[in-house]
Amino acid sequence: MKKGICIILLFLVAFLVKANAQQQSPTHEGKTYYRVPAYVYNGDTIPHITLRTVYIYPELKFKNKRERRYYNKLVRDVKKTLPLAKEVRRAVIETYEYLETLPDDKAREQHIKAVEKGLKKQYMPKMKKLTFAQGKLLIKLVNRECNQSSFQLVKAFMGPFKAGFYQTFAALFGASLKKEYHPEDEDRMIERVATLVENGQL
Repeated sequence: MKKGICIILLFLVAFLVKANAQQQSPTHEGKTYYRVPAYVYNGDTIPHITLRTVYIYPELKFKNKRERRYYNKLVRDVKKTLPLAKEVRRAVIETYEYLETLPDDKAREQHIKAVEKGLKKQYMPKMKKLTFAQGKLLIKLVNRECNQSSFQLVKAFMGPFKAGFYQTFAALFGASLKKEYHPEDEDRMIERVATLVENGQL
């Protein structure tokens, strides 16, 4: 029994070495070799590979077709908006780090205006394709990724006046930039779907 388990583990390691290798050496006689971190234990060299976390949730049980449709729609919407929320997070980090290197408020203000213009040009076409529900979901996912509401982000980078303007504009359509994300409560299903999507399990 132990021998069988060892064979399975060796097969698994061999597969993972091939799948997760960071560097590939030249082929020799038709064979390909991959370089991975390794440890020496009692004279044996053992490949060291960190496996990703696998999340296990209770099986969903839908009461009716309407609930199933809602879930399928949520999966579709998260897959569409989560990458945008992550891009917002990246842009916020890069902008903040760059602002720290600028000499004065005038230079920072000019850079923020340039960033705002660039973001509008790059993301406006994508935003226009979002449905109303996807737009509201994106606001929540931005909060999830940045640990701040969209209103707080706009206020921090563009000032209270623009934050108030955008909040008023969003309110006209029944949305709010101040909407927060609550993964343990009302947004637990969104968190479940987002986690599984991030991990490639959905």
